[in-house]
Amino acid sequence: MFGIPGKQAITMTPRAVKQISTLMGRDGHQGLRIGIKKGGCAGMEYTMDYAVEIDPNDEVVEQDGARVMIAPMAQMFLFGTEIDYEVSLLESGFRFRNPNVADACGCGESIKFKDVEELSAERDGG
Repeated sequence: MFGIPGKQAITMTPRAVKQISTLMGRDGHQGLRIGIKKGGCAGMEYTMDYAVEIDPNDEVVEQDGARVMIAPMAQMFLFGTEIDYEVSLLESGFRFRNPNVADACGCGESIKFKDVEELSAERDGG
């Protein structure tokens, strides 16, 4: 498990909690598993899938009945992220406000993270 003792790895806005809880109620899902993968014009993309079961290596975050599991390889990159759910005239979906992102592409689907050494130094307080 990665992170600071007593602090959740991620937080969710009330809109995200409501949407995740609604999705959990369908088909008996345990929650949503988020991660990252290589891809997109900036180098990395977020992934989000239904979780049928909880992997013992996942970081589990529960907030007001909503559950999110963070895949092991994504934990360092997602620490401190706020998940929101936005609805507009043209689209709706989850939005990640991630302090670890160094750059993002114009479409908002692809991100580039700070260097691993820089992330580790920030987590260790200096």
